Amino acid sequence: MTLQNGPFLVTGAAGNLGGLVLNKLIEAGVGPLIATSRSPEKLADVAAKGVEVRTADFNDPATLGSAFNGVKRLLIVSTDDLEPGKRLIAHANAIDAAVKAGIEHIVYTSLTNPVDASPITFSADHKDTEKMLADSGLSYTVLRNNLYADLLLMSAPQSIAMGKHFTATGTGKTGYVTRQDCANAAAAALMNEASTRTLDITGPATVSHDQIAKFLSEITGTAIPHIAISDEDLQGAMVANGLPAFMAKVFASFDVAVDQGYLDVASGALEELTGKPGKSVLQFLKDNKAALTAPQS
Repeated sequence: MTLQNGPFLVTGAAGNLGGLVLNKLIEAGVGPLIATSRSPEKLADVAAKGVEVRTADFNDPATLGSAFNGVKRLLIVSTDDLEPGKRLIAHANAIDAAVKAGIEHIVYTSLTNPVDASPITFSADHKDTEKMLADSGLSYTVLRNNLYADLLLMSAPQSIAMGKHFTATGTGKTGYVTRQDCANAAAAALMNEASTRTLDITGPATVSHDQIAKFLSEITGTAIPHIAISDEDLQGAMVANGLPAFMAKVFASFDVAVDQGYLDVASGALEELTGKPGKSVLQFLKDNKAALTAPQS
């Protein structure tokens, strides 16, 4: 791959994924680097490393012209707004500003199988954003990230504490990929991709929650069976544990999508972009054993 010329801009750079991408670019020594955030004060540490920090809020188009000025290559990290339609409006603002700024290439973090039929509550936002990119006339790379393996650090400690792993995934499989591997892919695409294409960013293999329960059993030395439940029961359990109902619906929709096969995707795109295969779910869980087995409040 050929290293492209900057300036490179990472949006959402104060967030989890954007921050990891920015660190990867800093490590690679490329530049000039620009980082944007709705809260630029959170980026003082990267500013001290020579990164130019700008204010950008996708929900406020007036901030985007100056934020994108002079940029050649732009990473649009998908916003996390779950209010219906708001994410899509934000993305439309960002793409429109990129066109006006004359940006040469956009990298966008999307979702596996972003189709209307997907049970994932915000799937259509990604589908429609991809359509806007296709209609923009710009060169772009869409990275369809599968579910983060990191999400297991929210549910698996409870499974270990209870001695049972409850999901509504049935026998479905997921191409779980770590957030760090998604960041590595995004940084590589931002630095090197020149042509328009869509890539599935996944772990090295798809796994079921029967397998994940076995992994947890192996790590703890205690038998932890996988117990299949309905998505309604899953939502009820999450609400009973203090999660707002709309968030419970979002998280349960992931399980339904797994059950229906929408996330049963594993590809070699991550290794193609970065030169390294993604971390397996088992290795990720082993690496995070301390967090998995910490006492639960």
